[in-house]
Amino acid sequence: MSDKWRTLMVLFAAELLAMGVWFSASAVAPQLAARLALNDGGKAWLTMAVQGGFVAGALASAVLNLADRIAAHRLFAITALLAAGCTAWIPFRADFPAVLALRFLTGFFLAGVYPVGMKIVATWTTADRGLGIGLLVGALTLGSAGPQLLNVAGGGDWRLVLWVAAGFAAAGGMLAAAFVREGPGRMAPRTFRWDYVLEVFRNRDLRLANLGYLGHMWELYAMWSWIAWYLAAPAGATAGRIAFLAIASGALGSVAAGVLADRIGRARVTIYSMAVSGACAAGIGLFYHAGPFWLGLVAVIWGFAIVADSAQFSAVVSERCDPKFSGTALTLQTCLGFLLTMATIRMVPAAERLVGTQWSFAFLALGPAAGIWAMSRLGRESKD
Repeated sequence: MSDKWRTLMVLFAAELLAMGVWFSASAVAPQLAARLALNDGGKAWLTMAVQGGFVAGALASAVLNLADRIAAHRLFAITALLAAGCTAWIPFRADFPAVLALRFLTGFFLAGVYPVGMKIVATWTTADRGLGIGLLVGALTLGSAGPQLLNVAGGGDWRLVLWVAAGFAAAGGMLAAAFVREGPGRMAPRTFRWDYVLEVFRNRDLRLANLGYLGHMWELYAMWSWIAWYLAAPAGATAGRIAFLAIASGALGSVAAGVLADRIGRARVTIYSMAVSGACAAGIGLFYHAGPFWLGLVAVIWGFAIVADSAQFSAVVSERCDPKFSGTALTLQTCLGFLLTMATIRMVPAAERLVGTQWSFAFLALGPAAGIWAMSRLGRESKD
């Protein structure tokens, strides 16, 4: 195995381990809700606090150009360890404000893991960048699904789920510190330049790519956050397993789309992916009473497609921004996307009250529709 793929495989493993803390509290939301006396709104905040923390961390990192001024493997390792510590501390707190603060800090520190991982991949890849970032997002997806499986395997011991997820994240940080380095495409550390953030909005290709990404993010984390809840009544005891498969299937989708995008173009692959995921969001309610198999099949197809396009938006941005500030551009992109997810995660319970659980996901199809429009324009004008 070449140095390139040896390094990237370790990076993917570190990403998989580190990202498990993101949904660790969401996976044990029923147990935490009972402990903290939370309603549905409180349960939503267990994930929304992470999103908010990530937005704050990503914005700070983007404005300060941290991903372009600090050695990427060090930033990845330090923030992964800090996110692990915040998650491990949750079982020792019994008050909701403290738990919410720890969830916020978990997201804040994870802003130094995911975007920085994408930057590292970009320094090792050129023609195969779609595959490289696709593999990274696949690792992130498996890591995000992991707590659902831990919850099932752990027999409902919510403390164990949080501690194991925290241990994995710490191991991911140590892996990155010991074995991950940037590749030959690495630029020399840059001086601080706050105004590069504005360039992301001035560049037309970056605007369209980011609009497509926002359409993708409109549905992604709302689906991930609530799919186990959605399946609970119709799927019964199998809901947790189906939720894990639905989220984890995105890893395969991400890798498959990465291979395809390097051959036929990134814009085209994102359009195909959003068409399938949008159709699943709008139509999954038709299968709500069809039984666990058919409902689960639609959920898995949705999970496969909903992540498939994710890496390609980042690949487009990394290819069309100033390479000296690729870390800043990628961090800002994720900041905007995760800011949007805070709204859609909170909107699912509101939609449930208006139209019932069966159709509570249908409004998520609006995001892929907008994303398809943006990427159609980008693809048509750039011939991607």
